[in-house]
Amino acid sequence: MKIRLFAVLLAGGLMLSGCEQDARETAMPAGGPTPSPAVDTPKLAQDEEPSYLTATIVDGAETGALLLAGEDAFDVYTLSAKDLPVWIDGVECDASALQNGMVVELAFNGYIAESFPAQPGPAYSLTVLEEGTDYCTLWLQVLEDLWEVNSGLNGGITQVGVDLSQATGLTEGERSAVAWAFGQTHGLTAVTGTLEELWEEGYFTPATEPAEGYNDSLALYWWEDGVHFSIDVEEEAVWSLPDLGPGEEPPLLVAFDAQKWRSGLGAYFFADCVAQRWENGPWTYTVGSEAIS
Repeated sequence: MKIRLFAVLLAGGLMLSGCEQDARETAMPAGGPTPSPAVDTPKLAQDEEPSYLTATIVDGAETGALLLAGEDAFDVYTLSAKDLPVWIDGVECDASALQNGMVVELAFNGYIAESFPAQPGPAYSLTVLEEGTDYCTLWLQVLEDLWEVNSGLNGGITQVGVDLSQATGLTEGERSAVAWAFGQTHGLTAVTGTLEELWEEGYFTPATEPAEGYNDSLALYWWEDGVHFSIDVEEEAVWSLPDLGPGEEPPLLVAFDAQKWRSGLGAYFFADCVAQRWENGPWTYTVGSEAIS
């Protein structure tokens, strides 16, 4: 059994490492320049009321170049939080206190550039509403691990298909953001949808004709320009939990399978996978078995 481990969240005590107890000042990383907030951070004009946007940090917390996602499929945004005041539990911090998975409220001027991802206008501050469960980081890591195995399937492509319709814990916006981030990592255009949907939309090329008397089938096709990834969560999984100490919360647990598909005869599978995350800890997951076709 293979074990795949990656860091997602720091312990709660480290979460505020970018915060100062004096809420009047914004802390900066050690050795970094001390910016002038009046220059680097837009300020509200007199009597101006900010607009607010609530979203999840999907990726980029470690650099401050945030990828955010809301509820709907097109609610995906990019934002530089480098010089932005960040508020956590009433304490003013800097962007180094942010973590992927956090649910945040952005105060900004209300304008959003119509692109994908969209770009909110001048921002005034970020307020952390909750830490979140960070399913996006879990699924991004699974996709990356699948990318690395049987890498010959990835050759000569310009597109990557991503189907997270059966991945638990995500809004439609988060599904779109994960797909976009995965495509960006590999310099590919991300296409969302199930294998069957992309087949019906004409993305795939026939590898052979069906035998006489048989109907056309997805198994007879291949994707000349891309490779398709999917994650399927087992919602009805039954768990046997370990003994818990006083006040200890049970971990989050997810059972799933994952697949990479280039053709009916070119695919790779992670089967009987189990992911778990203890409170304030990282997601980890095990792969029960792997298969190739």
